[in-house]
Amino acid sequence: MKINIYYGGRGLIGDPTQYVIKKMQEVLEELNVSVERFDLYEYKSTITTLPKTLKEADGVILATTVEWYGIGGFMQQFLDACWLYGDKEVISKIYMCPVCMSTTYGEREGKLNLATAWEILGGKPVSGICGYIPEISMLECKEEYNRIIEKKAENMYRSISQKFASFPASNQAVKQKVSVTQNVDLSPQETEQLSMYASDEEFVARQKEDIKELTGLFTNKLENQEVDDETKYIDDFKRVFKPQAGTNAIYKLKIKNFKKDLIIKVANSKLEVFYGSNEYSDVKLEMTSDILDKIIAGENSFQRMFMSGKMTSKGDFNLLRALDTLFPFAI
Repeated sequence: MKINIYYGGRGLIGDPTQYVIKKMQEVLEELNVSVERFDLYEYKSTITTLPKTLKEADGVILATTVEWYGIGGFMQQFLDACWLYGDKEVISKIYMCPVCMSTTYGEREGKLNLATAWEILGGKPVSGICGYIPEISMLECKEEYNRIIEKKAENMYRSISQKFASFPASNQAVKQKVSVTQNVDLSPQETEQLSMYASDEEFVARQKEDIKELTGLFTNKLENQEVDDETKYIDDFKRVFKPQAGTNAIYKLKIKNFKKDLIIKVANSKLEVFYGSNEYSDVKLEMTSDILDKIIAGENSFQRMFMSGKMTSKGDFNLLRALDTLFPFAI
């Protein structure tokens, strides 16, 4: 018979839970039980790999200390790992004794939480131990407390050796109906390997860097992808053109990612709009296609975009102001 002890406290001197599991371990070893202990605080970076240690176990002791509220983070992480990565078929055959000692309040709730969690995982909880022990001397000085611990250890041994049966719990029915983990179609072996990778901080950091690098690569490709459409926006400018007497200007719109500049020539009532590389212009504008789309949609104007810094301009500023009059998209 093999029993694993998983201690979820912080390993502090005077922790009553440590005293209890040490006494239980002594009793079990006297009964020729192989006992292996796992102090979860020593496995904090590899807790997700610990469910694989359940494979050879006939029983487990889940032990934790309530120092202020609840069963503590280490034990919760271990139970989470059992739910996500543990072999539920293996867990269903394992008896579990909950041990929850409190130095403040909540030992009964803690023991109940451990038992409930193990039932939801499919395992078999047996009668456990809980108590309020503010000072460890209470355990050391009272022989009747030691007898209770010994009896609980012996009861666990009998439950496993005689394979005690228990009534079905409603937790199992709830689990089957609504508390089902996402199906990832992985074997227990593959799940175990996945949990090992998940606990490898160096591997996870390297994967994040790779993802960041790939994201940057594709983002740059999208941002630098040049548009080769020499008809876009031409009809929009021609549609709203409103001639202004005495206005003669050449505007060059440099639109990000467009291969060529959009050239707008205004000569009184005449208008030419085309894509090209005309070296001369009275006004040169630089913007993104998103900004120009908003201007054409009437949501903004050339002047407001320039004042907000979302568009840059070089040249005659009087002609820049005339753009909104020549092309009144906002009307």
